[in-house]
Amino acid sequence: MGTARMGDTITISYIGTLDDGTIFHSTEADGPLTATLGGGELFPALESAIVGMRPTETRNIFLSAEEAYGPRLKENIIKVARGCFPAEKEITPGQKLGIEFAGKAARVMLVTEVTEEAVTLDGNHPLAGCNLTFALRLDLIR
Repeated sequence: MGTARMGDTITISYIGTLDDGTIFHSTEADGPLTATLGGGELFPALESAIVGMRPTETRNIFLSAEEAYGPRLKENIIKVARGCFPAEKEITPGQKLGIEFAGKAARVMLVTEVTEEAVTLDGNHPLAGCNLTFALRLDLIR
């Protein structure tokens, strides 16, 4: 039985948790994840931890925030005049909006605050700034 190497297509099962034990994702509901090591589908630090594993082997893999989604960046939080949105459009905190920037691709942003004058939008990934731990099993190497 071989070990996982860069370029291999692998199937993994995992439970991902935050520092406080909160589960942020689990393959239990959606089924195992298949990815190619080195294909840019997984965090590089996670790929490195999987390299050398054998099928059915389990590991707890810790990724710092910097190795995962990076830090939360203040420059990814913007205030937009409420008048930039159609008056009839209801906008509430917690809502996700697709925002098109001039000359750039659309980006999904989270509404964090709404006043009569402005809407505050956060473009950080929801897990930015979070350390992640994966209780991971390598199911299959192809």
